Amino acid sequence: MPVHQDDAKVIERILDGDRDAFALLLRRHEGHVSRLVAAHVPPAQVAEVAHEAFIRAYKGLPGYRPIKPFRNWLTTVTLRCCKDYWRREYRNREAPVCDLSEDGQRWLDMALATSSTEAFETLARRRELGEILDAVLNRLSPLDRMVLTLSYLEERPVRETAEMLGISVPNVKVRAFRAKRKLKGFLKRYGIQGEEHEA
Repeated sequence: MPVHQDDAKVIERILDGDRDAFALLLRRHEGHVSRLVAAHVPPAQVAEVAHEAFIRAYKGLPGYRPIKPFRNWLTTVTLRCCKDYWRREYRNREAPVCDLSEDGQRWLDMALATSSTEAFETLARRRELGEILDAVLNRLSPLDRMVLTLSYLEERPVRETAEMLGISVPNVKVRAFRAKRKLKGFLKRYGIQGEEHEA
């Protein structure tokens, strides 16, 4: 794919002192970065985290090696910024469910009436689940949240998740298992139960 070769040439120009050339990379990849960030942080924080990702990318260019496309490397930088955002917000992870909006509380009441995991997962695909899903994910540590989101909700391969977050494959597996168990425990406390088996 020729795009990343063009990126490599632009990066060479930047490293040779042409700082303005970074604007080319920004224009080329800002949509990708914004979409990626929007999938992992609250809407009000997307612009700030995306901006941080580009700042980190610029500062990290001397360490970039064009073995893989620049976009892949930028994705990793961006996801680590998302992880760091949640690390900063870690103190808010215990926000009680009663802090949900009326719509969120109505969704929870509806979810509590479901009789199976399948019914719950159907609800989970609906837009109004975003708030309750965030409330549940906020119960996890920042790294566990990112591992669960990437490997389980986005269904990325374990190895890809490990590479993006800069941790080992066994660490991803352990954290994903532990995070899913925590989520099941939380949902169980609110009466949302499925079959009791583990993968």
